[in-house]
Amino acid sequence: MSLVATVSSLAALAAMLDPDRIASAMGLFLVGVNGYSQFYAIYVGIRLATAGLALLAARRGDQPILGDLVALFLLAQPAGRLIAAFAIGLPTGVLLVVCAVELLAGLSLLALRPRGKILSP
Repeated sequence: MSLVATVSSLAALAAMLDPDRIASAMGLFLVGVNGYSQFYAIYVGIRLATAGLALLAARRGDQPILGDLVALFLLAQPAGRLIAAFAIGLPTGVLLVVCAVELLAGLSLLALRPRGKILSP
């Protein structure tokens, strides 16, 4: 969990420091206040929320549902890209690597989940 928190925090920091470069690597072109606002909401806000939840999950190991939520946040992104793949194709380049990392991290969290009831508190 701490690794997920660190990587998510660093990704948010990179997006804050150089939004145009990160957006370009993701295939985006930021235009106007709304474009930047949307970018910051997703690439900074959601990443920081994921990092915070991962830190909470790491500290509260007695509540595996928190780790499940982190995995859900991570796996939602490649799931959305899979849906988009049916309409426009799979991502390429850096974004394909990011997708693979998100998928691997989310599945790893689920695989390392403490055994017990599926949705145990």
